[in-house]
Amino acid sequence: MSKVLNIRMPLSDAAVETMTAGTQVLLSGVIYTARDAAHKRLCELIARGEKLPFDLNGGALYFVGPSPARPGRVIGSAGPTTSYRMDAYSPTLMEHAGLKAMIGKGNRSRAVVDAMIRYKCVYLAAAGGAAALIAKCITACEVVCYEDLGPEAVHRLEVKDLPLIVAIDCHGRNLYENPEIQ
Repeated sequence: MSKVLNIRMPLSDAAVETMTAGTQVLLSGVIYTARDAAHKRLCELIARGEKLPFDLNGGALYFVGPSPARPGRVIGSAGPTTSYRMDAYSPTLMEHAGLKAMIGKGNRSRAVVDAMIRYKCVYLAAAGGAAALIAKCITACEVVCYEDLGPEAVHRLEVKDLPLIVAIDCHGRNLYENPEIQ
């Protein structure tokens, strides 16, 4: 059985280096949601030399478009979306905004993995199909920017013990390519 790391946000390079492919993680603290439309807008701000609407340095982006909360709930379903749609934008956010973790499902491109190695970033896999379980780990949710995108707006989430697996570490070890990694 692999060890379980309790990880608190924000992340330092040293914390990222402790997370090796195959390791189970319980993530707590503040993370942000963003899908491809929000990623595009964030990268356009960076290209224009403008400040992002939230501090991403040492932060994590969860690739999710949460559903609306039912009465008495913080959030609706919050399952991961396929991550490759963010591949064109992720290296820019690592380099220019200090992104240290990405959360989603599915493999990433070679360019993203190379950027993860260069900028010390980790890719964490959330269980697809477990949206209701994941929502129970979210203790607070608020829209930060791009409200016009509806569920794809950027949300600030507070999470407690969000269960994840290190799918690709900052050394390039990749569970999708080498499932035997322990």
